[in-house]
Amino acid sequence: MPETLDIRVPDLGDYADVPVIEIPVAPGQPVAKDQTLLVVESDKATLDIPSPAAGRLVEMLVGLGDTVSAGTRVARLAVESTDARGEPTPAPASAPTPAPTPAAPSKPQSGAGCDLLVIGGGPGGYSAAFRAADLGQRVILVERHATLGGVCLNVGCIPSKALLHVAAVTEEAVRLAAHGISFGAPTVDLEKLRTFKAGTVRRLTDGLAQMARQRKVEVVRGTARFTGPDTVSVTLHDGGTRDVTFTGAVVAAGSAPVALPMLPDDPRVVNSTGALELPAVPRRLLVIGGGIIGLEMATVYSALGARVDVVERLPGLLEGVDRDLVGVWTKRNAHRFDRVLTGVEVVSAEAKPDGIAVTFSGEAEPGTYDLVLQAAGRRPNGSTLGLDAAGVALDGGFVPVDAQMRTNVPHIFAIGDCVGQPMLAHKAVHQGHVAAEAAAGHKAGFDAAVIPSVAYTDPEIAWAGLTETAAKAAGRAVEVARFPWAASGRAIANGADYGLTKLLFDAQAKRVVGGAIVGPNAGDMIGEVALAIEMGADATDIGRTIHPHPTLGETIGLAAEAGLGLCTDLPPVARR
Repeated sequence: MPETLDIRVPDLGDYADVPVIEIPVAPGQPVAKDQTLLVVESDKATLDIPSPAAGRLVEMLVGLGDTVSAGTRVARLAVESTDARGEPTPAPASAPTPAPTPAAPSKPQSGAGCDLLVIGGGPGGYSAAFRAADLGQRVILVERHATLGGVCLNVGCIPSKALLHVAAVTEEAVRLAAHGISFGAPTVDLEKLRTFKAGTVRRLTDGLAQMARQRKVEVVRGTARFTGPDTVSVTLHDGGTRDVTFTGAVVAAGSAPVALPMLPDDPRVVNSTGALELPAVPRRLLVIGGGIIGLEMATVYSALGARVDVVERLPGLLEGVDRDLVGVWTKRNAHRFDRVLTGVEVVSAEAKPDGIAVTFSGEAEPGTYDLVLQAAGRRPNGSTLGLDAAGVALDGGFVPVDAQMRTNVPHIFAIGDCVGQPMLAHKAVHQGHVAAEAAAGHKAGFDAAVIPSVAYTDPEIAWAGLTETAAKAAGRAVEVARFPWAASGRAIANGADYGLTKLLFDAQAKRVVGGAIVGPNAGDMIGEVALAIEMGADATDIGRTIHPHPTLGETIGLAAEAGLGLCTDLPPVARR
């Protein structure tokens, strides 16, 4: 005989009298162990209330809008005696009493198909899933991590920016001493810093979980592999597998750090994910890779007290960025580094009791480090999904797509890191929207003229469109307009007179084709340059647009005026 189990709200920590915002099951329905019975929302978080056992829901004792606290009785569940494994078995369906219709559409049941399957819950994946749901599609989102947000929100963009904010404030406080404001030497409480970082991430991932529920996007925790052109098998995190059929699919599986084969398997050797866990503040840190990720983490650890060496196999740091901007950055960051080794590679590394002993190519002296960060690039995850079973072609690990983000199999789309450079979250978001709209039958295409990039170092470097270096290499005639921040009142007042804004204009059409900024808040300003390129603006369009004064943003307008020879904030241009 089935037994009736009263289900009560578990301990909610500091939360009490929180309202019920969703009830995804109805009386009469079978319920799996740990399946969500209701969702509550406080002013700080959204919480799922799971079923403690498998069974059949007899009665829901609360409704939408009711408030509950720890211990509140919320439902009654019919369960059978335990099976051989000690797990309760579901009670049989009770006779002819029909189940009432749920107040909201129920989620797709296990094994059911969907209109759109999205693999990967990062910025591109959740954006595709949410956009498709907004268009009326039934969506299943498969995510291998415990929370939505992917690398960017969980172990990438967002936690690194939280730590970079701390680093910037710490160093700015030191600089204020030159202006008459002095503070004591900073003390670092790593546990509190980790808590701040984790709280930043949790606030965003909780928000994503709530929006998925609001849109009726079913989130499946597991790892997906294609088994055919319209099927995947998902290895579930809580055990077992689930087969899912789909009408359309979006591959948004992201990328992973490149692992360098010469490095030992040692906890003192980390990638960016490990570095963001802040295992300790090393006395000496080696960063392998002079790109954005490596230099951002060098900024964080330097601010916390580490001495840093950087090794980069290419001729210079931040390859792809114009050397004049990198020169400004290098001068401002000289205090961080004991050595910056460019055109040099790591030859070997050995784990020793006193650190990781590293040897380098050429004449560079070896060194021993308390922590080694490998930040030598990322590789796409497309080859891990069994795409060949669906007939989807790969090219060097990347998935070729057309302007609608379609692969060679028309109902399967791919976006983000999987489809090629640049591997940036904001690119993936826009591609996710295009894929979702195209899959729903809308006319949509990805035809961005530019995709801006930002190094969130101190100072920031941001650029969009054609660089001066690339223009010279291609033999393209451009006119370059520069505005040094030494002529900006706001920059001088902020102690940022070292900064620079520059714009590139096509020598014939006179339209802006590129731009770059180095200085505080460069990443917040580069969007105007990207918009100007997209809109085909020329120097007059930008220069005659009134920018607020005094701001750092007005340096964009002043650079355009400089290009026209009209800037009254700079010395006069010699008459021709």
